[in-house]
Amino acid sequence: MGRINKALLEVGGRRIVERVVDTLALLFREVIIVTNTPEDYRFLGLPMFRDRVPGCGALGGLYTGLASCSGDYGFLVACDMPFLRKDVISSMVDMIAGQDVIIPRVRGKLEPLHAMYSRRCLPFIEGLMAQADLKILDLFDHVHVAEVPEEMLARLDPQFSFTINLNTPEDLANAREIVRELECRSL
Repeated sequence: MGRINKALLEVGGRRIVERVVDTLALLFREVIIVTNTPEDYRFLGLPMFRDRVPGCGALGGLYTGLASCSGDYGFLVACDMPFLRKDVISSMVDMIAGQDVIIPRVRGKLEPLHAMYSRRCLPFIEGLMAQADLKILDLFDHVHVAEVPEEMLARLDPQFSFTINLNTPEDLANAREIVRELECRSL
């Protein structure tokens, strides 16, 4: 999508970031935003944190979020996922039971930008960043990981819409079409 701030694009008459925040606020007492452009999100009235270690991509964002949150766990989600599902996230919270990461596996792929992470991951993330290994998936070699079974996710969201993120104009058009179809069904 070039230099467009995907979080501020509208889907169903609302900015994607607003859709994300609204869903998370139903589940968590604390919602924070990790961003290096806080002026873009002031309208949300949420705590914002700049990357503690700049240039480390999503792994650096995870690190900043975990280091900044007040709880033992943080739910990491990308800003361009307009169809988060409360029931899916809630089922992930129910699986914590001492795990370091709770992550969905959908169509054979892990979803690291839609996962619960324990603050116990922080030293391992620091180690990866120190080695310039910025892949979130490499963290999983060092911590206890519980995968959310695809069968369970399919019962909650048969189309796995919670995994949709927007990377292209076609993705945006598809997301807007999904919202129109949902609105038509509810009439």
